[in-house]
Amino acid sequence: MKKFNYYMPTKVFWGRECVKQNGDALRSIGKRALVVTGKRSARASGALDDIAAALGSAAIPFALFDAVEPNPSIATARAAGEAARSFGAEMIVAAGGGSPLDAGKAAAVLACNDCADDDLFRGGFSTPPLPVVAVPTTAGTGSEVTPYSILTDPAKKTKRNLKSERLFPVMAFLNSRYTDSVPPEVTAHTAIDALTHAVEGYCSSRSMPVADALALRSIELVGTELAKLPRGAPGAEGRDNLLFASLLAGCVIAQTGTTVLHAMGYHLTFFHGVEHGRANGLLLAPYLRHVMAGRPDRITAVLASLGWGDLSALETMLRALLKGAIALSPGEVEEYSRVASETAGAASTIPRPGVDDIKSIYAGILRAGS
Repeated sequence: MKKFNYYMPTKVFWGRECVKQNGDALRSIGKRALVVTGKRSARASGALDDIAAALGSAAIPFALFDAVEPNPSIATARAAGEAARSFGAEMIVAAGGGSPLDAGKAAAVLACNDCADDDLFRGGFSTPPLPVVAVPTTAGTGSEVTPYSILTDPAKKTKRNLKSERLFPVMAFLNSRYTDSVPPEVTAHTAIDALTHAVEGYCSSRSMPVADALALRSIELVGTELAKLPRGAPGAEGRDNLLFASLLAGCVIAQTGTTVLHAMGYHLTFFHGVEHGRANGLLLAPYLRHVMAGRPDRITAVLASLGWGDLSALETMLRALLKGAIALSPGEVEEYSRVASETAGAASTIPRPGVDDIKSIYAGILRAGS
């Protein structure tokens, strides 16, 4: 077995009602809180009410920043950071899908540091960020146990990754009841996001034994539940399974990062508005065909854990869940492939793809654009 290091400092509370039942735990973090969320999911799920009750029971005053948009911008993170600073917050409670969790982490940095965008993404902040408590309301991001914050940078026309071990949330509260209100289409997309996290971590050049074990279990859980989705929304057990799979997959990429698949998907999201999990899902089968050349044993293990048969069966299942094709011009494919080939994700992909390899992966999902 090769050498490895494993670091996971987040304390996880699991179970329905875990937020309301563990308000006292928040007292050890800080005396004032900024709750960072979007306009809908935290309210619709009941998470925001539970957070308010938990903070109230712990006698912790809080302010609300609920302006986080999908695929949050650097400007939004800066606004949330300023709100935390103005309120005198000593912690950030981030609640929602991946977007509020990412914005909350970045806000925790920006509440304590004045730094230019490039310095921020280089980890060039000297003051430790505020502690973050994460409350996910979707089952896909895994951000509650990762050291990453993904923000949209309009100036560079892409998503950028802020990474620091200091961004691991200190606590995460996982209650699958918060995912009950998630529509079937979003349930599928977020589950596929978790699936790609686990698959990419398992197939990465940065894979390691602990993450491998977590990845295969995550893949198994997602495969079982995705196969049931065409027959209706998951019940309580299915929601638990998907949220647990997302947690495990987050623990995987916290160690391994993602690969070229995510780098490719970012272009579809930024320029074409394709939801993040759907973008990844559309690319997954052609990506796995590429990886098969370098890691056939890993692809065999992935397919066995999924229980969906061969790659053609996987493609059929994903097509049924995701629906539709994407139109890109030849120039767009050329540019997106060039940019993706230069990313850290491409460097950790086996075999490392060149521009032509990435164009071939895109070709597996695209209809001709004008």
